[in-house]
Amino acid sequence: QQMNILCVLNMYAYKTGTVAEVFHFFSFLFTVNKHKPWIETSYHGVITENTDIVLLDPPLVALDKDAPIPYAGEICAFTIHGLEAPFEAVVLNGTSGEGQLRARSLVDCELQKEYTFIIQAHDCGSGPGGTEGKKSHKAVVHIQVNDVNEFAPVFREPQYHAAVTEGKIYDSILQVEATDQDCSPQYSQICNYQITTTDTPFAIDRNGNIRNTEKLSYDRQQQYEIQVTAWDCGQKRALHSVPVHIDVKPVCKPGWQGWNKRVDYEPGTGSKQLFPKMHLETCGGPLSSVRTTVELQTSHIGKGCDRETYSEKSLQKLCGASSGSTDLLPAPSAATNWTASLVTDSGRDSDLIFRFDGRQAAKIPDWVVPQNLTDQFTIATWMKHGPSPGLRAEKETLLCNSDKTEMNRHHYSLYVHNCRLVFLLRRDFTLVDTFRPAEFHWKLEQICDKEWHYYVINVEFPVVTLYVDGVTYDPYLVTDDWPIHPSQIDVQLTVGACWQGGEVTKPRFTQYFRGSLSGLTIRPGKIESQKVISCLQACKEGLDINSLESLDKNIKFHFNPAQSILVMEGEDLENMNTAVRKVSYINSRQFPTPGIRRLHISTTVQCFGEDTCITIPDIDAVVMVLQPSEPRITITGVERVSWPATDFRAPEGISLFQDLHIISTVTRADPTPHHAVLEEIIHNLDYCDILVLGEELRPDQESLQLQRSALLGKHLDATNSTSGMSVYGVDSMSNYEQVIRQVRYYNWQPGQVTERRFRLTCSELNGRYTSNEFNLEVSVTMASLIYSVKEHVSHMVAPPQYMQVVHHPSMLHDLYPSHSVPSAATVVIVMCIAALVVVVVLGIYRIHLTHQQEVKLNETAKEGDESWDNSALTITVNPMEVGGRKEGISTSSRPDHIQGYQKGCT
Repeated sequence: QQMNILCVLNMYAYKTGTVAEVFHFFSFLFTVNKHKPWIETSYHGVITENTDIVLLDPPLVALDKDAPIPYAGEICAFTIHGLEAPFEAVVLNGTSGEGQLRARSLVDCELQKEYTFIIQAHDCGSGPGGTEGKKSHKAVVHIQVNDVNEFAPVFREPQYHAAVTEGKIYDSILQVEATDQDCSPQYSQICNYQITTTDTPFAIDRNGNIRNTEKLSYDRQQQYEIQVTAWDCGQKRALHSVPVHIDVKPVCKPGWQGWNKRVDYEPGTGSKQLFPKMHLETCGGPLSSVRTTVELQTSHIGKGCDRETYSEKSLQKLCGASSGSTDLLPAPSAATNWTASLVTDSGRDSDLIFRFDGRQAAKIPDWVVPQNLTDQFTIATWMKHGPSPGLRAEKETLLCNSDKTEMNRHHYSLYVHNCRLVFLLRRDFTLVDTFRPAEFHWKLEQICDKEWHYYVINVEFPVVTLYVDGVTYDPYLVTDDWPIHPSQIDVQLTVGACWQGGEVTKPRFTQYFRGSLSGLTIRPGKIESQKVISCLQACKEGLDINSLESLDKNIKFHFNPAQSILVMEGEDLENMNTAVRKVSYINSRQFPTPGIRRLHISTTVQCFGEDTCITIPDIDAVVMVLQPSEPRITITGVERVSWPATDFRAPEGISLFQDLHIISTVTRADPTPHHAVLEEIIHNLDYCDILVLGEELRPDQESLQLQRSALLGKHLDATNSTSGMSVYGVDSMSNYEQVIRQVRYYNWQPGQVTERRFRLTCSELNGRYTSNEFNLEVSVTMASLIYSVKEHVSHMVAPPQYMQVVHHPSMLHDLYPSHSVPSAATVVIVMCIAALVVVVVLGIYRIHLTHQQEVKLNETAKEGDESWDNSALTITVNPMEVGGRKEGISTSSRPDHIQGYQKGCT
């Protein structure tokens, strides 16, 4: 029946052409919107991030069996279930049912790669109002978000570090890794790495593994830095490369590590650690003991190390040595001219050194030679000596006392023969004529090692002891001989050779010495103590252990006497490392000798069950002693003084340097750029010389004097001569000031020398630092000089009435010491002097008359004007009492040469 109706409708519609009118007509005959829309059961879609159109497979199309019935057969909407899904579906054609899936906002693959939700189609219902609309079944939609390559690779670390051992090829030294924030495997995966640094011995694979392409050398290059970049699989390159640091370590070699080849030492800083970070690398081997020797080598400094360089006498006084020693090798001067022909070497720090090359020698003057050698005496010297040249070594004489003429007997001598030190001592014949010890031999390495050593021979006959650098040695061979028979032959003491005065046609030197000597002294009557000997040769620099109390008790250590060698031994490696770090250098001199000091460190390691398991190389370093701030010694005071003539003849004389001041300053660097600061420092002086400028002092009328009491309690002594005075000894500047201020100048005839000039200079360290030259000018005031002349003339013109001239026998003795009648020449001289006196008196008398006339003409002058003082012409003084009662000095209390002057000039 339905088919028939449809046929009728088709025919009607065909004839009338109005299908809608037909459906509208028959809508009342049948039920409207009988079917639900139909869609696929599932959809798969793809959307590219940052776009809004979803490509669905299959396409979104809804069908309705009610078609072509209006509304009922049309699709009006698609509904998405799931509010979290950022998509919407729109109807493109309601009649055909086509639809489209769109993104409500931009999707990001990095946030979510896939979406799944439900979709339904809706028809238009039964009429325009959309009532009684039907929904399709629910279909599942799966959407995948396609990635865009928007991110570049980024490395996980800002930089990479690795270490390799030299000489090895590594498959992989380290691995670098980069990441990419893109969501897809194509764009998020790293497909390639590359080293961008050129000319490097490294390569990298696509997984980021870095390897070396050749063997690396620590000596050639100790560190490499390379730059690495990365690409993702979309060929996007990293924006920033990553640095890779590769350290090259040497092959593990046993030895000391962490030490510096040079250590700077600032003078005055005390003890300084030499190896504060040093440690011993043993490459992991188990050790049973470690023995380390640290040696400070200072043979090139002065006399073997940094010692005080004061004069020999000053050093002896400093060390408390007995007085009375004779310096056989003093500095050349007018008084000590026997060393002037010798070759001197002032050394590096004012050390006075005499070099002998086998051709020089010196005779010691008889007045210098000690005459009272007894059974006790001491001979001391510094000596540097090497092996004797030639196949047959000759005797080399340091000191020799032999016959001056006729014979060739050696009374005592000190010489070197075949690297042996020999002391010959032949005693004079006494009541007992028997064999006695005559030669004492010592065979020591020090004698020929070309280094400085201090030798002291103490003689307590028949015992003779040798000290070398403070260590005692007994003679290994003693030769007996007959005593020397007495004779009237003079002896000659020589240095550098022996004098052969007899048994040859021409006296000459023989057995010359080859080497260097310094400070050769001989002290008769007393031997030197070991304490003084040690002081005289003591080094002022050496090795030290900083913070000795913190040293582990299991560490054994030992210093040599000079503290130039330190030996340490222990079982624990870490304790030994700690001990070595405490080794220090110290120099106690205020002004040390600048320059290098060499260090040598040797180490022996023992393992369990083995004598020596590994070898530790020796190391060499230097201590650089920096230049000390040099002091500037300044002498200040009054430079011109005038004294009355009477003061020059007074018992206390005149004080030359009563306003003397001695200071010392150094220039210190200031933190402010280009500025320096003067800083006053305190140190010792070792001599001050007062030199007479111009003509030397006339001993019969003037002298410089210093009371011995001024030197009490001080390390000072003084010598005096007509050319000046020398105060010497190691003492403070204040003590030198006190002593020099007490130096007095006397002149018993100031009228003959109206002006004197003196020069004062001071020194530290035997002339290493000298002061300015302070000049002093001393003069006699003119008023006192005129008064003295008037006084002398008045004595001759107007002798007192109560004084009778009597020729006393004692006066005759003074005038004529030989008690003989005056000779004709003497009479002539006396008459000449008398005539001269008459001329002088007449001249003064005429001046006096002229002056009286001038006074009468000027009687209207002021009463305060001075007139001629004729009182001086009436002074009655016994000329024999000048310098006696009037001056207050007893002639018996004056020095002998002053009394002699009075006798000769009365």
